[in-house]
Amino acid sequence: MKILHTSDWHLGHTLYNYDRTVEQQAFLRQLTRIVTEEQPDAMVVSGDIYHYSSPAAATQKMYTDAMLNIHQACPEMTIVVTAGNHDSSSKLEIDSNLWQHFGLNIVGNIERTAEEVNLDKHIIEINNEKKTIGYVIAVPHVYPQNFPLLDTETPRDQRQARFFQALLDEVKKRNTAQLPVVLMAHLSIEGSDRSGHDESIGGIEYVPLSAMGEGYDYLALGHIHCPQDIKGSHHHARYCGTPLPVSFDETYPHSVSIIELEKGAEPQISTREIENPIPLVTLPHDPTPFEDALKLLEEYPEEKPAYLRLNVLTKGYLPPDCNEKASNAAKGKACKYCYIKTTRERQADTDESKPISIQEIQEMSPLEIARLYYRETEGEEMDPELCQLMETVMQKVKSKNNS
Repeated sequence: MKILHTSDWHLGHTLYNYDRTVEQQAFLRQLTRIVTEEQPDAMVVSGDIYHYSSPAAATQKMYTDAMLNIHQACPEMTIVVTAGNHDSSSKLEIDSNLWQHFGLNIVGNIERTAEEVNLDKHIIEINNEKKTIGYVIAVPHVYPQNFPLLDTETPRDQRQARFFQALLDEVKKRNTAQLPVVLMAHLSIEGSDRSGHDESIGGIEYVPLSAMGEGYDYLALGHIHCPQDIKGSHHHARYCGTPLPVSFDETYPHSVSIIELEKGAEPQISTREIENPIPLVTLPHDPTPFEDALKLLEEYPEEKPAYLRLNVLTKGYLPPDCNEKASNAAKGKACKYCYIKTTRERQADTDESKPISIQEIQEMSPLEIARLYYRETEGEEMDPELCQLMETVMQKVKSKNNS
């Protein structure tokens, strides 16, 4: 059985208020082309289809059009989509009955009644020429404490593991022909590499690999953006990664994974890299004084599209007009200036920091104190957006106290 494993599309994501529709459409076109060339038996999308739980109508249409194109590229292929922590599970499932006519199975939540949990909803047979060739177990994102209670003996903190194993046991009963089994999940496995993962993308709550149960041939994971095989899984568990970078620190190649499966054998994994028409570029790679970084921005080719951040080394505060200068340097170019990443130049160990008196602290504003603390603990300047947020909060507190 051949499957295409992808996840974390984050459709509708914007980068520093810049719309990314062009890139997202480019990815979906590439995905359609890959499906045409590979002709998989199944495509599994392990969560975070959208970036926001209430995506714009245009974003939903982009998703719908892409899924129809993908289905037409390989009509016999089964598509399985699960909800991630960014998706609205109920909204994702609204048209699930309609989508089944196009070979697309959507699992947004766990269906339960007072008496039982509907395990059948999560088990999808993969067919080729009307013959079953494998199974996909589709589990959407669920917080560990919200997994259903399957029996009275299982402790609350083991409900998640019990649920996964119950699904695997149910498939084992049906799988008399010893066909490959794929398990889908959207969560964080212990020991995974979350390089570049922005905490705002979703909380990190690690789950041991052992909690995923026994009986699957391949664990198709979503949530972590860096593509990787899970250590100790012998290629049986993998994050395919996001097809497009969501932050500047996701500097690794982005791709979708192609998996060749046989029951009991080690999966054969290959990747198909996704080309981003508007890359995320840091100027320069290593921190440098602001004026040097600004010069690189000024010299950046006019016709070359990119999102740009400046990587600046500073001994203190940045010039007050630094963002204005950077924005002006990018005017008329195809690139899009985003922000300045600052790194504070470390003082020599023998160079003692200047002590601050109580009187000086009393004369400082709360924001100045916060920026000082951030600079001392993090070794860099506080992000301008965070400064603005703190300023807004302090104004609201001040207004409330004066009312």
